[in-house]
Amino acid sequence: MGRKYFGTDGVRGRVGESPITPEFVMHLGYAAGQVLVADRGSLPPNQHPTVLIGKDTRISGYMLEAALEAGLTAAGVNVLMTGPMPTPAVAYLTRALRLQAGVVISASHNPFEDNGIKFFSENGQKLPDSVEEAIEARLDQPIVTVEARQLGRARRIEDAAARYIEFCKSTFPNHLDLRGLRIVVDCANGATYHVAPHVLHELGAEVIAIGNAPNGFNINDECGATHTRALSDAVRTHRADLGISLDGDGDRLMMADSSGRIYDGDQLVYVIARHRIQTGYMKGGVVGTLMTNLGTEHALRRIDIPFERAKVGDRYVLERLQANGWTLGGETSGHILCLDKHTTGDGIVSALQVLRALRESGTTLDAFTADLESYPQVMINVPVSRGFKLDASSSVGASVADIEATLNGSGRVVLRASGTEPLIRVMVEGRDAAQVRDLAETLANTVKQAAAG
Repeated sequence: MGRKYFGTDGVRGRVGESPITPEFVMHLGYAAGQVLVADRGSLPPNQHPTVLIGKDTRISGYMLEAALEAGLTAAGVNVLMTGPMPTPAVAYLTRALRLQAGVVISASHNPFEDNGIKFFSENGQKLPDSVEEAIEARLDQPIVTVEARQLGRARRIEDAAARYIEFCKSTFPNHLDLRGLRIVVDCANGATYHVAPHVLHELGAEVIAIGNAPNGFNINDECGATHTRALSDAVRTHRADLGISLDGDGDRLMMADSSGRIYDGDQLVYVIARHRIQTGYMKGGVVGTLMTNLGTEHALRRIDIPFERAKVGDRYVLERLQANGWTLGGETSGHILCLDKHTTGDGIVSALQVLRALRESGTTLDAFTADLESYPQVMINVPVSRGFKLDASSSVGASVADIEATLNGSGRVVLRASGTEPLIRVMVEGRDAAQVRDLAETLANTVKQAAAG
């Protein structure tokens, strides 16, 4: 069955435009509630399924939270609401509280004008395709509210942040602390603003928080994991030892060393993997994506760590990790999965695994990645109309073949449609930076012309 609404990371779009309208989101909540009621699992007959709803700091979160609550309770599902809470916190709390599902209202790293809905299953993982398809199948049916006696109830959880802070701290070894470290943490004016600084402080660090004053409109605005200049500048200004940058919903991570140099998801996965192989608790290999830098792949293989590529999207990284029985994977963008610590990507937990590697090795990010060569990689986003079929363009195919012949095995070309926006992502990678830039621009222009028709 084809998907009409669900992308690689739930349902996402511009607020006020289909599908991110209060009417649709209420219907989505109702459809999801119907699926949960139909599949009650081990619940006794007289007990309602219960769903947790968390959100980031966008102004539209209030409206969409109310719409979701209405739809779910109309289907006979109880609702627990956390208020602003990181996406991985919702995954954790859903599992810890033995609930039937978790829902996050967030558009992750996108600007405040966008929003989205993503679901977690009872085990704290993203819903399998079959369940998302079952929800979509019910979206064409009208809302028929259950009888009043069967309506769901809703209430807020007051200690959600404290529970999650303790969970994050539990993923850092008891014999270690962060005393003596001055750390800048950029919360992207998002859902980690009242969590990440406390985790680091309670582990002993001197914490300088930036991007921690959300107002509903400034989430990801020139801050956070997608705008790391703010972190670099703050690290240098405050003479910090390290910097940690999260995105609006807290599932992406970038870091900076004392000079303000930024380390992306590929480099941070390498740090964690190298430390684990050195200390004997690396399980299997590493899963990256089509976008993972070729230099990272080569560096991992030099230290005898198997590497495999998945499609772009942390759900696909997770699928390959589970299939292989491995625990570590991630994306260049900063989604890092440590399945021995959490069921989903978590920026705070991933940062703590990097900090563990540095504390136990007594070294720095720069030294720990000295043998990791990152090849020049240029990615250009080309706007296209919705429904544009990349594989139907012969001119694009011919351009890709020409570029691959030019690279002659010393680089890669990746073309893919964004799972969340009407964009084609053009990526070219190789050893020569100037050549890579020229080739990427050539291919991007070809895609643009093909999209224009």
